[in-house]
Amino acid sequence: MEASGTSGMKAAINGVPQLSILDGWWKEAYNGKNGWALGHEEIDGNRDQADADEIYRILEEEIIPLYYKISDEGIPPEWVRVMKETIKSTAAQFSARRMVKEYTATFYSAVLRQL
Repeated sequence: MEASGTSGMKAAINGVPQLSILDGWWKEAYNGKNGWALGHEEIDGNRDQADADEIYRILEEEIIPLYYKISDEGIPPEWVRVMKETIKSTAAQFSARRMVKEYTATFYSAVLRQL
């Protein structure tokens, strides 16, 4: 009954760049070329306003301009580069195959040996 990944992982494998805080799977996957990360600095207490400000800044200054920077052929080449890097850096690392191999090696084999 194990899930094979979060929606973000599944989207990334299909070339959808991420914008997320650096925790969970994104902390492991983010390489600076395959999407955007926020929440780098420690903040005491509620960080909602700081995160909201950073999300809007990244959207306005980085993501939206990159997405709409279209070549003469009607293609956003820099956005496509980020999409390709997203697939390249996540497809093998966050696959159901990896999950099954890790669970087999880490958990299932040990249980079978006890039977």
